[in-house]
Amino acid sequence: MISAVRFMSAAAFVVAIGPVSCAEPGQYVWFERLPPESWATQGDYVINVGDTVNVRVLGHDEMNLRQKVRYDGRIALPIIGDVDARGKRPGALRAELEARLKDYIVSPNVTVNIDEAQPMTIVLLGEVARPGAYTFEPNAPLAQALAVGGGLTEFASNDGIFVVRQHPTAARIRFRYRDVYRNEGRAASFPLQPGDIIEVE
Repeated sequence: MISAVRFMSAAAFVVAIGPVSCAEPGQYVWFERLPPESWATQGDYVINVGDTVNVRVLGHDEMNLRQKVRYDGRIALPIIGDVDARGKRPGALRAELEARLKDYIVSPNVTVNIDEAQPMTIVLLGEVARPGAYTFEPNAPLAQALAVGGGLTEFASNDGIFVVRQHPTAARIRFRYRDVYRNEGRAASFPLQPGDIIEVE
C-alpha cells in the first residue's frame, strides 16, 4: 500500500532532512542516454537500511547470518567484519563477500537473500499537485510516483522532471513528460530506489 507522510511544506521537509549529497544541481544526464544495464529492472532489488539480509556460506554454518542492515548501511559478518550493503543488489553483495572470503575459505559459495524489505520513501518536490514524502513498495516506477503526487501542475516544465539519486552513485536523471506519459524507452517504468527525490521544474 502507498501512504503519504504529511508535513507543512516541501521547503520545511528539505530543511528537516538536511542537505542532499548528490550531483551538482546544474548537472544531469538525460534518461535516454543511460545504458540499460546502469539502472535496475523491476525485479532487481537494491538493498536499503532496515532490510533483513540472509547470508549463507555453503559448508560453513558458523558463517551464516540473518541480520538487519544498520543505519550506517552495513552488516557485520564473522571473520571479515563490517561490509557495506546499502545501495547494492544481492548479486553484487554476494560477489563481494565471495571475493573477501577467498582469503579464509577455499572457493567460497555464498547466497544472499532479502528476507524482509523495508518500504521505501520517495520525496516529490516542485510543480506537482501534492508535494510530499510518500512510501512505496520496492522498485515502484516513476509514473506511479508522479500519479500519487497528483500529477504535474499547469506551470510544470515539459522536460524538467528529475530523479535525484544518492545510492549507489550520486546522479541527477532528467526526463521529458511525454516520454513518461508514452513510456518511451520505458521511461514510465524507470524503477525508483530508496532515498530518491523527484523534482519537477
